[in-house]
Amino acid sequence: MQIEVADLPLWLPLGFEAQWPQPLGKLPAVDVPALLARAPAQAERDEALRTSVRQMLRAGGHRPSGRGKPASEYLVRSMEQGGLPEINPAVDLLNAVSFHSGLPISVIDLALAPGPYSVRTCEPGEEYVFNPSGQTLSLKGLLCLCDGTGPCANAVKDCQRTKTSEVTTRSFHILWAPREFEAKARAAFEWYLQESRALGAELAPWDPTTAS
Repeated sequence: MQIEVADLPLWLPLGFEAQWPQPLGKLPAVDVPALLARAPAQAERDEALRTSVRQMLRAGGHRPSGRGKPASEYLVRSMEQGGLPEINPAVDLLNAVSFHSGLPISVIDLALAPGPYSVRTCEPGEEYVFNPSGQTLSLKGLLCLCDGTGPCANAVKDCQRTKTSEVTTRSFHILWAPREFEAKARAAFEWYLQESRALGAELAPWDPTTAS
């Protein structure tokens, strides 16, 4: 998968394309407590990482607070209030990895996201709908994954038009990791790949920092 990346010195680009063995709605549910019980300690979130994620998002002018705070912080609150939501295996796995690591993670359905692809900081006036009720998120200054239609995912809330569903068979997952925490991010990434393969996904990792 080819993704054009703007000059973003604070962000460590990591992601993967997944081909699922069946539509997500037909895959076994993810056992989130068991998954978290075997999570690698080297990928565990901490306060310094939380601060770094917010600083990364501020670089383009975004204010990571209130409704604009990183999605990984919402997951911590969700867990404190009763547990992570059950959506589909791909999203449930994503939420578990994001909760444990403190890294915001996005996933899009590639059947709904035409190329070409890029990651860039959004301009004033850009926005998208992020939920079924039609609420919009201002993308000004926010680092976003974009497809041929426009922005579709970021560290705060992903776009409704490209979200996965029970019929999804191909998806792309992207970590919003600060470069200064590369070791922790790579530990989380490797764990994410391992658990995705355990669900039967065929993966194509995307790591342009190691490209020859």
